[in-house]
Amino acid sequence: MGFIQNMAFKYLRNQVTEQPTTTGDISIADINALFGGKFGTGENLSEVTYFTCLKLLSETIGKLNIDLLQDTDKGTIRVKDHETYQLLKHRPNPYMTPSSFKSLIEFNRNHHGNAYIWTRWRGSKLNDMWVLDSEHVKILVDNEGILGTKNRLTYEYTEAKTGKKYIFSSSEIIHLKGAMSRDGIVGLAVQDVLQSTMDGNKANQAFLNNLNKKGFTARAVLEYVGDLDKSRKNELVKTLEEYALGEENAGRIVPVPLGMKLTPLDLKLTDSQYFELKKYSALQIAAAFGIKPSHINNYDKSSYASSEAQNLSFYVDTLLFILKQYEEELNYKLLTAAERAVGLHFKFNVSSILRADLKTQAEVLAIYTNNGIKTANECREVLDVANHEHGDRLLMNGNYIPIEQAGKQYDKGGGE
Repeated sequence: MGFIQNMAFKYLRNQVTEQPTTTGDISIADINALFGGKFGTGENLSEVTYFTCLKLLSETIGKLNIDLLQDTDKGTIRVKDHETYQLLKHRPNPYMTPSSFKSLIEFNRNHHGNAYIWTRWRGSKLNDMWVLDSEHVKILVDNEGILGTKNRLTYEYTEAKTGKKYIFSSSEIIHLKGAMSRDGIVGLAVQDVLQSTMDGNKANQAFLNNLNKKGFTARAVLEYVGDLDKSRKNELVKTLEEYALGEENAGRIVPVPLGMKLTPLDLKLTDSQYFELKKYSALQIAAAFGIKPSHINNYDKSSYASSEAQNLSFYVDTLLFILKQYEEELNYKLLTAAERAVGLHFKFNVSSILRADLKTQAEVLAIYTNNGIKTANECREVLDVANHEHGDRLLMNGNYIPIEQAGKQYDKGGGE
């Protein structure tokens, strides 16, 4: 049996004719109807370590530029006049900047396990791109060929307010998955994998908040002679709590009636290793994101010689896999087979996060220039300095000779 029954397919087929990809222009009403969901909802965002990791990855991806490069016989060149590249660089859609667009994608990819981007084409031209609410997207596999092609992958988006459904083909959706997946099609959300750990952390924080409201006052035992009925006991306890927890008194003085004794129970968070366990849980959450302790302000065992080494480790151990996934999906969905055949490909520019201090940067640029690796103008672009009219020539030390001529100067007579 196929992924949907015939009656259901008839309903979805009717919706296909109404999907917004058939319209020429898109209005505010269309946007509100199609993207009416709430992004990033969920109580897990109240867990500070989880939120910090989401924020770090989202902001890091958001601030990296995406370049369109082409591999040629003369090396790799940067392409700037491509329409799709201009869209990614300046405005993916009328309501989002490139930074906020990429940041939202990365947030959904981590928080929900999957990020879905609807690419709206007008013929062969990419018109704009929209981030779908991941909570309202279902992946359907037609294993019976009901949609014309067997095992075809489609995406069903349900509008949150009206319940209207839209069907998109896999070529219209850029799908970015979380780091882990059981089947290679649907990604796993970090919050689902670490749910028990985060629940424990949130319970710990609630305990501290409650303790703070009570002025860090522990429970106490009230000793008295005689017997009181339940109502008088409650009244006595209420009176003592008002003095112990009152804002004006701030728990400094608690009057106890004659013949009674108030003995506080000893409460020591250190004895239960409360803070050690909380720190360990935070490190577990960060590790699930692939983030080192130093990036969540834990420097207990930091061994980096410099911020440059720390950023390099973050790039290699955390970002490299994420960026590679982005690049592979963008290359396949946004470039044609002919464009890929001539060497066109998207690549994230990571120079902003790997940039060294000014002294080291100047030394590296000088080495590039003096050894014919880069022209002076190429190095000036790194420094955001205007090009010079004579700066497009490669330079190098005149004492260098080709390797095949090495040693000829020692031949008898000096050689030719």
